[in-house]
Amino acid sequence: MRKYGQHFLISQRVIDAIVSAVPAGTADLVEIGPGRGALTEKLLQKNFSSFTLIEIDPEMRDFLLQKFPPLEGHVVLSDFLKFDLSSLSPKPTFFVSNLPYIDAADILDKVLSWPYFAGAVFMFQKEQAQRILAAAGQEGYGPLGILTQLRARPCRLLRVGKACFNPPPKVESMVLTFEPLPAVLPPVEYAHFARLVKAAFAHKRKTLFNSLLLSGWDKERVTDALARAGVAPAARAQEITLEKFLEIHRLLF
Repeated sequence: MRKYGQHFLISQRVIDAIVSAVPAGTADLVEIGPGRGALTEKLLQKNFSSFTLIEIDPEMRDFLLQKFPPLEGHVVLSDFLKFDLSSLSPKPTFFVSNLPYIDAADILDKVLSWPYFAGAVFMFQKEQAQRILAAAGQEGYGPLGILTQLRARPCRLLRVGKACFNPPPKVESMVLTFEPLPAVLPPVEYAHFARLVKAAFAHKRKTLFNSLLLSGWDKERVTDALARAGVAPAARAQEITLEKFLEIHRLLF
């Protein structure tokens, strides 16, 4: 019954920690990739007014419905990245998942971009979680952390060892919580900001100035924007804070 590279969570300690991190006042909940229902069983006990499960594997969907009959009508068979979030009720919604490693960053981005995102508890590969948490100058700092921290406040919940899964993965994991932040940029402007940040890190051995030029930005505009933002010509993207990237963005656009 194992497909799609699943690693099933079996540690009761980790399951309890994740479920406990869901705020008591949560009304609408979405679980992404419930698998065999390790989290689902505990979540059902909290009696959310709306509980939607999005599962890509039809065998897992059938398994869940057989194991938990009350879930009839609440399990959606879909790849979450193809799922239309607008089909959910337009209400603040909390998300929970032991995320598939390969799609974790894309799933996080989709959830954070949804206007009704009210928070999340997600498990990631440990190294990816550290990139999400990283600040300027720290190892792993880059677009993933910047674009996440612009929209939410990520916090470490707990580290998860390989033995907490069946079969055990080759890497350790980490659970993070996410609290939504007030929108700083409208969607269209956010797309420009994301493009700027990704371009800044596209050439690891180059300065920020050269990386932006190599990505197609006009030399005079970049020179002026960095000078007005007080960024030295030799500065590298890894040294630039989120706040400073926002300032450069506003000067460029």
